[in-house]
Amino acid sequence: MTDAEDFRALPKVELHLHLEGAAPPGFIRRLAAEKSVDLSGIFDARGGYAFRDFRHFLQVYEAACTVLQTPEDFRRLTRAVLEQSAEAGVIHTEAFLSPDFCGGGDLSAWREYLAAITDAATEAQRDFGITMRGVVACIRHFGPDKSRATARCAAETAGGFITGFGIAGDEGAGAPRDFTWAFDCAREAGLGLTAHAGEWGGPESVRAALDDLCVTRIGHGVRAIEDTALVDRLAESGTVLEVCPGSNIALGLYADWRAHPVAKLRDAGVKVTLSTDDPPFFHTSLGAEYAALARTHGWDESDFRALNRIAAEAAFCDTATRADILNRLEPAP
Repeated sequence: MTDAEDFRALPKVELHLHLEGAAPPGFIRRLAAEKSVDLSGIFDARGGYAFRDFRHFLQVYEAACTVLQTPEDFRRLTRAVLEQSAEAGVIHTEAFLSPDFCGGGDLSAWREYLAAITDAATEAQRDFGITMRGVVACIRHFGPDKSRATARCAAETAGGFITGFGIAGDEGAGAPRDFTWAFDCAREAGLGLTAHAGEWGGPESVRAALDDLCVTRIGHGVRAIEDTALVDRLAESGTVLEVCPGSNIALGLYADWRAHPVAKLRDAGVKVTLSTDDPPFFHTSLGAEYAALARTHGWDESDFRALNRIAAEAAFCDTATRADILNRLEPAP
């Protein structure tokens, strides 16, 4: 099987998806037209998102977010994203949500946005058979002070739908230790912890996330491959990597699928999972990721089922939800 359609029916679990970054460009264009906002500069001639490099990608991402202004906008966004994911065969997804984009970090406004997102997720579960949980993310380049407000929003709404806390954004801004207060706050609220690291920050950023933030999952983490001792540590500790190969290749971190280290990490005993990060930006889907890895490494359905079981076991969800996901991952008798 070497085409995305070949893997469409395979049930999938996705742990690393940014809600706003998964917004179809057509959805953002329609919303911009409704609000009379000119976003023409962020699209290419074919109507897709256009960016030059990682930092420009962040600017385009945040520009697209400017039309997401109300809880209703986020309700519509959530439904559109989950329908898109379900079409690719995803049965459970964890999406990064940021109070910085949903109400400007104000707790009372965040509750309104969160209610709209939760309602849409409930509808999507009914209509598309996909479950969703929210991982609140502070934005690294917004600074430690804002991360504290974000963590308070997460802690005050933890449980049920909000099950995790993480950090995203520019890895070059500050150090993980600058955000320990936010992660301590989230941990005390019972939230699962993850952090973007080992993408642009190198293997030392993975080690810092483990040591200073005490996370159980790492977003990306692929540059750990440059440090053999770190790879051994990840394998021994069972730390799960939320690997997004298509994203890494589209942003120029690796030249192509052959150069990407996901297979080497897996062969070294590291628990890897597969996700799409911001799929419309990188012209990908989870099925497309599977197909590319099948072509490159010869992975087959049994390999992907194993990766999805790892993702289900690492998901930030309750026991009953996990059991249901694992059951749905099993092949039909």
